[in-house]
Amino acid sequence: MARSTSKDAQALFQSLRSAYAATPTTLKIIDLYVIYAVFTALIQVAYMAIVGSFPFNSFLSGVLSCIGTAVLAVCLRIQVNKENKEFKDLAPERAFADFVLCNLVLHLVIICFLG
Repeated sequence: MARSTSKDAQALFQSLRSAYAATPTTLKIIDLYVIYAVFTALIQVAYMAIVGSFPFNSFLSGVLSCIGTAVLAVCLRIQVNKENKEFKDLAPERAFADFVLCNLVLHLVIICFLG
């Protein structure tokens, strides 16, 4: 039973590796940006757990900024992906412009939240 489970897991990882190897470079760059944003949010949470959360609104705005940026990057990845049928008529430049505009609005809201 355990051997079949480990073989299934190995087959799953192998198929994931081969699928990611076929992913275009632009999508891999967006993936790295998402990982960076989430990792930054986790570092902020760890810092708050160790040091404390005296200015809680600044901690909250920093974490929400990182998570919001990651969500917007995932939306950009969905729109730029050529295999996605829903956004086939949307130009990648338009998707990037939407991403930049939404990031601008997000960070203006974050700045206003900081007071």
